[in-house]
Amino acid sequence: QVHVVESGGGLVQAGGSLRLSCAASGSIFNINFMGWYRQAPGKQRELVAIIGRGGGASYADSVKGRFTISRDNARHTVDLQMSSLKPEDTAVYYCTANLITSSDHFSQSYWGQGTQVTVSS
Repeated sequence: QVHVVESGGGLVQAGGSLRLSCAASGSIFNINFMGWYRQAPGKQRELVAIIGRGGGASYADSVKGRFTISRDNARHTVDLQMSSLKPEDTAVYYCTANLITSSDHFSQSYWGQGTQVTVSS
């Protein structure tokens, strides 16, 4: 069984910073990629940033230069450092980990419950 848990959301003023953290735990054999998605009210869930096991990362155009994703392979964690936050960054942020468990022979994606980020103008 695998658990993915996010932390670090909250309320911040425009221009401020927040750091989101996520940890995957359980019978994990290998994690391929980890990433962050977000969903604003009335909108579809969208990719924010994703990072591979080797550290290669991709970002949504809307967050490039403002957000930085990082991961710790040994601890099965991924962080999202968010700076210069804008009101349009307000959303529930979800962590995802694509991984293989100790008992499976295929990879699948697991999701956290989400953490609210609210940016006030």
